Amino acid sequence: MSRSKFFFYNSLSSAAMQVIIMISGFIVPRIMLEYYGSEINGLVSSIMQFIGYFRLVEAGLSGAAIYALYTPLANKDYALVNSIIVAAKEFYHKSGYIFIGLVLILALIFPFIVDTEILSSTSISILVIVLGFSGIFEFLTLAKYRVFLTADQKTYIVSISTIAHIVVSTVIIVALAKLHTNIVLLKAVALLSIVFRILILYTYTKMRYKYLDFKAKPDYSSLSKRWYALYLQILGTVQLGAPVIILTIFLKDLKIVSVYVIFNMVMSGINNLLGVFISGLAASFGNVIAKGQIDILKKSFREFEYFYYFLLSLFYAVTFVTIMPFIRIYTHGITDISYDLPLLGFLFVLNGLFYNLKTPEGMLVISAGLFKETSIQTTIQGLIIVIFGVILVNIYGIYGVLIASILSNVYRVIDLLIFIPRKLTKTSIKKSVYRILNTFLIIFIVYSLFSYLAISTESIIDWIRLVIIVSLVCLSLLFLHGYLFEKVEIINLINRFKIIFNFNK
Repeated sequence: MSRSKFFFYNSLSSAAMQVIIMISGFIVPRIMLEYYGSEINGLVSSIMQFIGYFRLVEAGLSGAAIYALYTPLANKDYALVNSIIVAAKEFYHKSGYIFIGLVLILALIFPFIVDTEILSSTSISILVIVLGFSGIFEFLTLAKYRVFLTADQKTYIVSISTIAHIVVSTVIIVALAKLHTNIVLLKAVALLSIVFRILILYTYTKMRYKYLDFKAKPDYSSLSKRWYALYLQILGTVQLGAPVIILTIFLKDLKIVSVYVIFNMVMSGINNLLGVFISGLAASFGNVIAKGQIDILKKSFREFEYFYYFLLSLFYAVTFVTIMPFIRIYTHGITDISYDLPLLGFLFVLNGLFYNLKTPEGMLVISAGLFKETSIQTTIQGLIIVIFGVILVNIYGIYGVLIASILSNVYRVIDLLIFIPRKLTKTSIKKSVYRILNTFLIIFIVYSLFSYLAISTESIIDWIRLVIIVSLVCLSLLFLHGYLFEKVEIINLINRFKIIFNFNK
């Protein structure tokens, strides 16, 4: 099967998964706010961010193992594939035991970190342990299958298993919340849904890959890049988790944490939708790099970069215009704290835009295994959000945390724009800069137009209508620009999609 077809299958399944995640991501927080309040919502979210940091004990293992598998899978060297998978499995088990220890420590100290009387100290401790169980399952059972299938460009199987898990979990949470079930018991029962994910991954791998042998002799040297891959994982975790941690520790107001989480829910939905279009691409580009096909790499990267910035312009133009109308409708009737904060919404969307501008280059870092080469830059980005976040949260509160996050993302965009052409693609930076500037221009035009029009949105139907109108205006501008200035890339993309849908070739 061609890389283009793998991309199609992975994107289609990832699209379905992201739609399910987005729907669940809107349903569950609303249920939490309605039946348990902003404080409980903030408490659960805060615990999950701490647990997210504990996943760093994986120490970049996922990225290093996936990268190590590219070449043996391309060469059909199944003996080496087995050795790498077994080494990864053993490392995951060791990491899992450390993770368990960290969760137990958090369960002991977290009641003293938060200032709340909504749950007893014992209940908070039990809640920490319950929420940590999903990570335990990941380390001890799921991780080795997820890593292997991702490296073999079969992320659509991972997506299917995730869909089953999310659907069952959401149904359980909604049903139990309506019965006013204790929050600890609710989260414990919802854990049962992960069994579906485990069964799907295990069954598919067992049936499809007869050559896999989890008792083979492990090749630990193949995962030598794991310590450098750790830096990328630290970046992702710090970037996404630091704001909630900083707000929890320095503001000690779980309702403010809930405000952050609700706005971030919208941005996560946008990012997940964009993720549909890069699902499995890191493995595809990794396959090209492993084979030394530099000309194909340059051509494919330019096509992808244009396509991705096209989507980025569309998604974020729409989000800038529609985020506050959505937040007002979504939080209607919630009175324990105000969510109507337009400046916060603007900063969230701006931060999300900068976070995604680096995606094309960031994907190549993973594909080429350039973990060591980017370790210093990754550390700098993490330090920017932590240091400036701690300073600015005491001055500007929740807004200060967003400003710190924006600064860290701006730094990383500039760094990768310079690094990737020099180190890997050997292409000119001018084209990438031009496309980024065009993205900002399109978004600015659309945002300015609809700010002037100020269309009223009183219901979800009104909001959907606004999304459609903004999308059509933005698409018109993007296609006009593409026709005038990016005609070659448009033709190349059309030809690539023809290959994808012509299954006889």
